[in-house]
Amino acid sequence: MCFFFFNVTATTEISPLSLHDALPISLASGSALADGHQTQGISDNEIQIGAFGPFGGPVYLYGKLVMNGVAAVFDKVNEAGGVHGRKLTLVREDDNCKPEGSIAAVKKLAYSEKVFAIVGGACSNATLASVPELEKSGIPMIINSAVADAISTPVKKNIYTTQLTSSIESRAQLNYALEKGAKKIAVVRMTDAWAMARYNPLIAYAKEKGVKFIADLELQIDAPDATPQALKLKAAGADAVIFILYAKPAAVMMRDALKLGYNPEWVGQTAINDFAAFQKQVGIPGALKNFATITAIAYQPTDPEMKDWAARLQKLFPNDELSTFNLNGIGSAQVIVEALGNVGRDLTRDKFLAAMGNIKNFESDAYAGAITCDHPRSHQCNQTPGWLALRDGKITRLD
Repeated sequence: MCFFFFNVTATTEISPLSLHDALPISLASGSALADGHQTQGISDNEIQIGAFGPFGGPVYLYGKLVMNGVAAVFDKVNEAGGVHGRKLTLVREDDNCKPEGSIAAVKKLAYSEKVFAIVGGACSNATLASVPELEKSGIPMIINSAVADAISTPVKKNIYTTQLTSSIESRAQLNYALEKGAKKIAVVRMTDAWAMARYNPLIAYAKEKGVKFIADLELQIDAPDATPQALKLKAAGADAVIFILYAKPAAVMMRDALKLGYNPEWVGQTAINDFAAFQKQVGIPGALKNFATITAIAYQPTDPEMKDWAARLQKLFPNDELSTFNLNGIGSAQVIVEALGNVGRDLTRDKFLAAMGNIKNFESDAYAGAITCDHPRSHQCNQTPGWLALRDGKITRLD
C-alpha cells in the first residue's frame, strides 16, 4: 500500500480519479489514516513535522519568517530533550504562495517526505487549494497564517488553525470603527482570495449591524500610488477607513492620504501588526497617530518578555531580527508541542488530533489570547483578537 503512495507522489500527473480507482475503498474515500500512516514520520528518537508556505517573494514574511519561529521552538524543545524523548525535525517546502505550489507541497510532504504532520499555510488562496489533498491524505495540518474561514470551517477532522480567521477579524474591525464613533465608514481592499475571505464576512456583518459603507474602493497589492483613492475618501468625508490590505499597499494608501492632509481613523488587521516596519513603509513622521490594528500576538518584538526568543532566533538565523511573524510561528509551534506532550510516548496521528481537539485555555508565549480548539462547529483555535495602537509614542495593547 505504501509503495503505491510513493509512486503517486513521484507521478503527479496521475489524476484523482485514477488514484481513487486504484486504491482500496478505505483509502480512496479519504481515510488515509490507515495503520501504516498513523505513525508515519515517527521513529524512536524523532518526529518529523512538515511545513509549507512562501519562502521568497513579496509575501515571504508569512512563510519563511513564520517557519523560522517554529524552528526556534523546536530548537528549544530539542535542547531540553525533545517530546517524550523524541527530537522535532522541521521539513520545509516552498509553495510560492500559489495554489499549484501548495498542492505539490502537501503531496511531497505527505507521500514522499512522509512527515507526521504539517504546520504552515500562509496564503489563503494557496492553502484553500490544498484542503482537498490534505483531507484525502489525512495528515494532521495546523494552519498558522492563512485566515480564510473555509480552511477550517466546517470542521475538517485533520485541520486546525491557530490564526485568527477572516470573519473574526472583519467583525472586530467594524466594531472598532463603530466604538470610535465613526459615522461614515469606508473600506479599501485588495481583490484576491485572501481579501475576499475578509471582505465577504465584513459586508455580511455590516448588513447585520445596519451599516452602509460610504465608499468601497479597490487597491492592488503592488499599487505604487493611491492618490485617486485618497481623493475619493476625502471627498466622501469618511471618518474611518477599514483596511483589507497587506502592509505595503496600506502604507501607500496612508502615505498618499496624509500628503493630502487627510487622516481619518485607519483600522488594520493582522497583516499589518509590525508597527516599526509599517511606520518605515509609510515614511511620514507621526503617520500612525490615528492607526490601530488587530493582532493575534501579545507582544512586540522589542518587548522585554521576548528577549530570550530574540536571542534564540538570532542564534539560529543570524540575519533575522525577531518579528511578529516569528512570534506567530512560535505560538503555533507551542500549541503543537502541547498536543504532542499530552499524547505521551505512544503517539499516532489519531491521538495527536484528539489531543489538539482537547486543548483548552492554553497560554502560549506569543498569542494575545488563550488557545482553545474544542469549538463544536469549527477548528478555529484562536478567537481572541487583540488591538495595537500608538499612545504617547509607544506601541500599546488596547485590550
